Amino acid sequence: MPVAPLPAAPAPAAGAEAQAAATGVGTPVRDATGIDLVVPDGRMRLDIWGERTVRVRIRAVDTADGAAAPALAIVGAPRATSWTLTDEPTRYLIATAMMRIAIDKANGAVALLGADGKPVIAETDAAMRRLGRTPDPDGVVQQRFAIPGDQAIYGLGQHQAGVMDYRGTTVRLQQANTDVGVPVLVSSAGYGLFWNNPAVTEVAVAVPQATDRIVFRSQAGSGVDYVLFAGPDVDAITAAYRQLTGPAPMMARWTWGLWQSKERYASQAELLGVAARYRQMGIPLDAVVQDWQYWKPGEWGSHRFDPARYPDPKAMLGTLHRQHVHSIVSVWARFDVGLDTTKALEAAGGLYPKTYPNVYPAGEGRWYDAFSAKARATYWRDVSQRLGRVGFDGYWLDGSEAELGGQWGEMRDVTTAAGPGAVVYNAYPLLHTTAVHDGMAMDYAAKRPVILTRSAWAGQQRNAAITWSGDVVGTWDAFRRQVPGGVNFSMSGIPYWSADIGGFFGGSPDDPAYQELFTRWLQFAVFNPMFRIHGTGAGKEVYSFPEGARAPLIDAVRLRYRLLPFLYAQSWQVADRGVSFLYPLGMAFPADPAVRRIADQYMFGRGLLVSPVVEQGAAARDVRLPAGRDWYEFWTGARMAGGASVRVAAPIGQIPVHVAAGTILPLGSDV
Repeated sequence: MPVAPLPAAPAPAAGAEAQAAATGVGTPVRDATGIDLVVPDGRMRLDIWGERTVRVRIRAVDTADGAAAPALAIVGAPRATSWTLTDEPTRYLIATAMMRIAIDKANGAVALLGADGKPVIAETDAAMRRLGRTPDPDGVVQQRFAIPGDQAIYGLGQHQAGVMDYRGTTVRLQQANTDVGVPVLVSSAGYGLFWNNPAVTEVAVAVPQATDRIVFRSQAGSGVDYVLFAGPDVDAITAAYRQLTGPAPMMARWTWGLWQSKERYASQAELLGVAARYRQMGIPLDAVVQDWQYWKPGEWGSHRFDPARYPDPKAMLGTLHRQHVHSIVSVWARFDVGLDTTKALEAAGGLYPKTYPNVYPAGEGRWYDAFSAKARATYWRDVSQRLGRVGFDGYWLDGSEAELGGQWGEMRDVTTAAGPGAVVYNAYPLLHTTAVHDGMAMDYAAKRPVILTRSAWAGQQRNAAITWSGDVVGTWDAFRRQVPGGVNFSMSGIPYWSADIGGFFGGSPDDPAYQELFTRWLQFAVFNPMFRIHGTGAGKEVYSFPEGARAPLIDAVRLRYRLLPFLYAQSWQVADRGVSFLYPLGMAFPADPAVRRIADQYMFGRGLLVSPVVEQGAAARDVRLPAGRDWYEFWTGARMAGGASVRVAAPIGQIPVHVAAGTILPLGSDV
């Protein structure tokens, strides 16, 4: 695995070390892409990656070059960018056409300046910085930033706290089922930040003890490494982030249609029956999903079907494809002991030594080391030969945190091919999805790769990976939490997200109370990047609901399909321009402070204001229309002024949606 140490700095100018000791900061040494300089607690490197992007690395002077964490998220090299370095009385100033960075001569503190010349975010409390040399109760690696004003903070992955703006909270970035840690944030003040450390990290955002601070504390690592992105528009920030970590590829058009899934379809006949029933009823459908345990007992990880239940998987896929239905299949990073696939990974040095107990069902197994290129190649080879050649259109990577034994934190004790598990902890899903994406792109070039995964880390957008919110329960409270969870995930730079429609656990189509929840969740999912019904227990296919409850479900599915021209156009914008599907109101309308903390409304694209009904029994809800635009009510065409709250009717078959004046909204015909 390549590492990214600080470049060997040119010899400092005569007296630079002495100057740093006396005045705080040495004289910068400039090269083609940035500067090196000595600061009081080490040496600093700033690289200009583009007009809006600067990477900042600070290491102790006595730290060996090989001690840096592996280069995992960042790809490519800095773009050729015109920039200047100016020596001012109290600071050094770096400027591009779109960004200004100040470095304080007294202490080396870095600040990103706004249009008014004042910092929008700046390093602070230099004495409390930690560079990873010695353990510290506040974090082995720590950096504090001042965030002036009342700016709202979004991103940091997907969490279940139900919070949109993170001010006043501490967010723990540690991969777990339903919790996805991505160390990327954006601010309503018009900037983004990527904390380039995959260790378990806590981010305190304007907590009561420090209401004007963001503090990053990581449990492992060597040196501070972060990237600042200048906006002010959120799409410019996200585009700069993807220029650094890789673009999101264009998805196939079928990806945006309805996916029907269940834990689990247990036979070839059952899976084919689902697609046939949808086609018979004339309900649009683009994919059916084969969840786990399609293998024979004791063959988890074999990537083979049980022939007693799936007599001809290739013919099964052929039947689906003739119906214009696609399918993905569940594969895990976990293997039963003694399988030929397990032995192949063992021979490649690609298994973790410990045998872990299963979370479910009873048993135990081994997990492969996705940080090893050889292990990734071995893993994909077996998947491709045994499942890809059957005809599957994509892969569902379950338990991709990695789950191990289900005791979240076990990854710290693993030694990976990239170093200690504690150092690279959160990046496992990035490397696991890399194995499948790169392999699929190589072996099946005619198919656009698509992956469904339960976890993510920075840069994962480049792997055509859709992250879903994990095994959430089918309750109104859990449903409400998915709204800010998905929107914040999108603001972490990764555009593809979904939740199990109706929740994974619980719920019966025969229960009137659940019918209402499922309907409202389905309506919300119409305005998500991915549209997938899934859950355990009773099947939640649209046709499994009583006929009296089915009409609003079919209406929601048909609306999704009418929106396909919009969705496909937006997916091109995502791939080509670096934009997103989901936005918090505070980033789409940063000049309107009244919308910054709203957790149950969001923008779908930049033109659709979506206000899901998240309260049981509600037939209307209050909607805040952001200031600065007029709005058209989607269902009636009524025009309303922004900057006001309105009461909007929401009968069971209707989700409140408003269209920003000036929006071009392409809609298709009913199908």
